[in-house]
Amino acid sequence: MKKMVSVGLVVFCAALFLASPVAAFESSADAYVSVYSKYLWRGFDLNMPDDDFVVQPGADVSIGNFTVSFWGNISEDTGDMNEVDLTLDYSSTLGDLVGFSVGNILYDVDGVSDTNELYLGVSLNTILEPALTIYYDYDEFKTVYTTLGIGHGFTLSEALALSLGATASYLADDEQDGFGTDDSWFHNLELSAGLDYSYNDNITISGAALYSEPLSDDAEDIAGIDQEFTAGVTLSYAF
Repeated sequence: MKKMVSVGLVVFCAALFLASPVAAFESSADAYVSVYSKYLWRGFDLNMPDDDFVVQPGADVSIGNFTVSFWGNISEDTGDMNEVDLTLDYSSTLGDLVGFSVGNILYDVDGVSDTNELYLGVSLNTILEPALTIYYDYDEFKTVYTTLGIGHGFTLSEALALSLGATASYLADDEQDGFGTDDSWFHNLELSAGLDYSYNDNITISGAALYSEPLSDDAEDIAGIDQEFTAGVTLSYAF
């Protein structure tokens, strides 16, 4: 029931935005569905034990610099949507070189207390597009997750584009609320590759692969992450 309320809230907010005078600003929206071999998040394998794959629908509505996003994870085994994330984001630029994003993510996950996470990201419009993002769970778990990433895109043809990326992370934990230890550690390294095919101005088909490995003994022993890999395909429609 909570999941349906969350989805309805996003749709309702999106409709209000598009129907209001705010729509005079530049606006856009998209909806997508992904199928992945595994639900991999920050190095954690979050698949249900009997899942052979997961289905992950999502949608974004942007008005000016603001974006409201919905994302969900559906278990292949049970057919249940066991997670819904709602994000409110503000993104802009400082001159031609610096971009930034600030926002809040609400996590609604079955079997875990709902929680909120603030984030701030800064990126540079230069070679390899370095980006630093800090996520702070100020609600239930009191953890700080920091990522530093680089990436590059290649235009292969008018309709085909390749993207490559690498991201390293650091996690600071709270003894009472996070993993039960007042400690911090280098968390995981992620290597990613994506291939986007633009069928037309509205429809895009994307393939992606993600490899993750722990960066420290603490990440393995305390957080419990291991080497992981997932791959999948996404069909998206832009309005």
